[in-house]
Amino acid sequence: MIGKKIRLERIIDRNSGKTVIVPMDHGVTVGPIEGLADMRTAVSKIVAGGANAILMHKGIVQAGHRGSGRDVGLIIHLSGGTSMSPDPNAKELICTVEEAIKLGADAVSVQINLGAETDKEMLGQLGFVSERCLQWQMPLVAMMYTRGPKIKNEFDVNNVKHAARVGAELGADIVKVPYTGSVKSFTEVVQGCPVPVVIAGGPKMESDKDIFEMVEGALKADAAGLSIGRNAFQHKNPEKLVGALCKMVHEGISVKEAIKMLQG
Repeated sequence: MIGKKIRLERIIDRNSGKTVIVPMDHGVTVGPIEGLADMRTAVSKIVAGGANAILMHKGIVQAGHRGSGRDVGLIIHLSGGTSMSPDPNAKELICTVEEAIKLGADAVSVQINLGAETDKEMLGQLGFVSERCLQWQMPLVAMMYTRGPKIKNEFDVNNVKHAARVGAELGADIVKVPYTGSVKSFTEVVQGCPVPVVIAGGPKMESDKDIFEMVEGALKADAAGLSIGRNAFQHKNPEKLVGALCKMVHEGISVKEAIKMLQG
C-alpha cells in the first residue's frame, strides 16, 4: 500500500494529518464563473495561500499548470454534469483513473448525490472507480451529498452521516460532506465514518466570519479539514483567505486570529 500512502501524503499534511483542498471544477457545472476565467492566475493565488491540493477536471490541468513556484497536490475529478441538464443531480463518469494517472494526479474524486433519481447508477460509478483506485493505489475522494425528491434537508445529520458512511463503505479514502451546522451534530458524522471527513464549502457565504466559524466547528468535531471552492477562489483576496484557513486547519488558530490575519 506504499503507493497510496505516498500519494495521500501529497494531499494531506504529514504533521497535522489534515488537509485544505480547493475545488476548481465548477466550469463543467456552471461555466467560467468569476474567479475561474484565468485558471493559471486562480491556481497561483490558491497555491500561494498554502493549500494542500487543488481539484479540477482533466481538460483544464494544462491551463492551470504554472511550471514554477510552490508545488501542490492535484486531484482529478472524474464526475460531471451541467446545470443545463434535465436532472442536474445526475453525474456521469467523464474521466478514468488511468487518464488521471497520465495527467500526474495524486488522487481522484467522484460525486455521488444520494436520493437523486440516478443514485443507483452513481453508486455503481463509485464502486467501479474504487476498484480501479485499488488496482492503481490511487487515493479516492468521494463527494457525498443527499439531493433529490426524497431529501427534505441535505444538511440533516441523519442524511449527512449516512452519506459519509456510504462513501467509506464503498472504498473512499477521504469523504467530503456538507457541514451540519453544529459541533455536536457533525461529531456524529465523523464518529460514524472510519475514514477522514472534510467539509464542503457550499454556496458563497455572506462574511469571512461565517466561513471561519463553520471551519472551526468542523475542526472541533474532529474533521480532517476542508474542501472549499467558491468561498476561496471568489474571495477578494484568495491568497490571504486560504492562508488563514490553513492556519486554522494545521495550527489551530481561532476565528478571531484568522480574521486578524486576513485583515493584516
